[in-house]
Order: sequence, then C-alpha cells, then structure tokens
Amino acid sequence: MTDRTPPTTPSDTPSVSAEKRISEILGSEQAGLGSNVLTFASLEGVSVRDGHAHVSLATSRDNVSRMEPIRHHVEAEIARIPGLTGATISLTAHRATTPPPANAPAGGGHRPFNLGSQSRNAPSRHAPETLLPGVKAVVAVASGKGGVGKSTTAVNLAAGLAKQGIRTGLLDADIYGPSLPRMLGKNARPEVVDGRILPIEAWGLKSMSIGYLVDEHQAMIWRGPMVMGALTQFLGEVDWGELDVLVIDMPPGTGDAQLTLAQKLGAKMAKGGAVIVSTPQDIALLDARRGVSMFERMETPILGVVENMSYFCCPNCNHRTELFGHGGAQEEAKRLGVPFLGEIPLLADIRASGDDGTPIILSAPASEAARAYTALASTIAAALAASEEKASS
Repeated sequence: MTDRTPPTTPSDTPSVSAEKRISEILGSEQAGLGSNVLTFASLEGVSVRDGHAHVSLATSRDNVSRMEPIRHHVEAEIARIPGLTGATISLTAHRATTPPPANAPAGGGHRPFNLGSQSRNAPSRHAPETLLPGVKAVVAVASGKGGVGKSTTAVNLAAGLAKQGIRTGLLDADIYGPSLPRMLGKNARPEVVDGRILPIEAWGLKSMSIGYLVDEHQAMIWRGPMVMGALTQFLGEVDWGELDVLVIDMPPGTGDAQLTLAQKLGAKMAKGGAVIVSTPQDIALLDARRGVSMFERMETPILGVVENMSYFCCPNCNHRTELFGHGGAQEEAKRLGVPFLGEIPLLADIRASGDDGTPIILSAPASEAARAYTALASTIAAALAASEEKASS
C-alpha cells in the first residue's frame, strides 16, 4: 500500500480518466515480470475514497504469487495519477474450474449462448474496438427507473428512424424484462450461421432480444456476470451488418449493464448519444437526473430528455388531464442544460399498439402519438447527421 498527502476534495468514485489510466498501468509491461498484470489477472473494479484507490483484481490461485514481487511498484505507479494519493491492490483468487470438453467453445468470459463449434474464436470479437464493426453510431434510450415507457419510446424511435430511410437496428438490453418480441409482433427464434446470430427483421428493423431465445414465461434468474456475458454476445456475436444507427433499449437504472455498455461502446455512443425518458412527476425526475449524470460521467453525449405520459386526453370528450403533472421533464432538461425532445401523450392506443406488435408510428401514422414520435425521430436523425458531418470534416 502506498500513500501521500490527502487531497483537499475527497471523492468516493474514480473519474473516467483515472479508471482508464489505472487500466493502462495494469496493461503495461512491468520490470521483472516480462509481461503485464492483465495477462494473468482481470480488473474487477476500482473505487476511490479520500483519494485512495482500491483496485480489485481477479486471478487464479496459481497466479497470485506472480503479483507479489511487483505489487508495491504497481501501487506506487497508480498513486502517481493526478487526484490520487495512494493505492491498494486486492487479489481475488478463484478456484480452478473443471476444464471444458474438447468440443466446447473457447473461453473469453461468460458466454451464456452456445452458438456451436464455429464460435470458438468468438471472444476475439469482444474487445471494445471490434464490437459492432458495421454500425456507425449507437443511441441508448434510458431511464433512471422502470415503468416510464422507455421501451415503447425506443421501439417507436427506431421504427421512426427506419421509416426515414436510416438503416436501423434495435437491441433489447433488458435481460430480466425483455419486451421487444411482443412489441414488434415477433416470436421467431433467430438462426445461427457460422457461429453468429442472425437478427430478427421486423418493420424495417434488425432486432435482437433475449426474449427471442427463451420462453416468454421463463424468468431469467441470472447473476451479473451472466447478464454481462449475454450483452457482450449480442454486441459481438450478432450479425448486425451495416447500420447507420443501433438503438439500444437500456435496462432501467444505472448499474452494471449500463456501465458495461457505455464503456464497451464509448466510441460509437460518442457518435450517437443517450435519450433519457421520464414522466413529469418529481419522483421520476429524480431518477432521470441520475441517468443523465451517469452518461455525462461516461462522456456520452446527452441527446435530450423526453417527457412521456405528459398528459391524457379523454377519447370521448377530448378533455385533457395532466395525471402526473406536466412540464417537469422540460424544466429538468433546462436545469441540466440538455435539449428537451418533446412530449408524448398517455393514450390507450399506444398501449394497444405495443400489445398488438405494431409500433403506433406505423399503425396510426396520423395519430397524435405518431406525430410526437415522428418529431422525436426527426430530431434524433438530425443529431446523427450533424455528428457524422462533424466527424467527416
């Protein structure tokens, strides 16, 4: 353990740059070792408290002894990172596992889906720089909490982009609560060709969801590593082809799944961004702030905030009722300094179209809801075009 004078402003979490620098130090060749730490250990987590970095590494029991001769040197290197005063490396030694059968796919972390012998080299496609090679940009549709209509917004946004001639994919990243198959009206099982999953095509979109791979009534009782493994396979082992944008329906919250996706897809999300969905009431806006904060910390552009269920119009008398308040998301967007992307009404037809498997932007294009989703898609399309133009200039 190495320490210096405490900083003037304590922090409980590392900055993105500090975490990146720690990873670089672990990945650099160490004197007396002849290789780098990450050749025999994996970085499990980093936390910072009062300027002291706690670095957790996972390795096998046989490799623990390889770390000891260089531990103090590596801790000292980490402690030199601006903003840090000390560092402690903790090793977690996992019990050796039974070797896989000779015909089993190669390792590379958790891979819940067995895609056959052709996927033996699939882990080589899991490095961040190799993910989604044909996809230009990624747009994450997120919310700080569930139940605010995020999936409905993601589906109609993706369909609206495809309707404008933009080559669009849609990934359901909610492993525990997949809704994409029902909302797109598809229950087909995807094919696997040469170790790669072929996405299901619907309404001009290429789509993928764990809901295509398991029974609709089956609960996904998985721990975090299995969830991360499934998401990584969806990014690296699905044949997305050439896409202008991949819309990701993010799981609710700001946990491991969101962090993994933001880290692995940082470059492509920088060309797209995040759309935050919230309802107008204060309790939902509290969580929306957390979503904005997370993406800002991951250096992901915030495309804006959508106010869903903004108001209800009675189908009989057209009386407008603001069930959850009104304008809260717009005020919050202004306070946060991010764009406001519009209001989506609370309508029975939106719910019915989701249950029927046809996005309302396609089933009732002249409806009030479809006009709102079309405006949202046009705004995002313009942002993507501006980002591409900036990158090419």
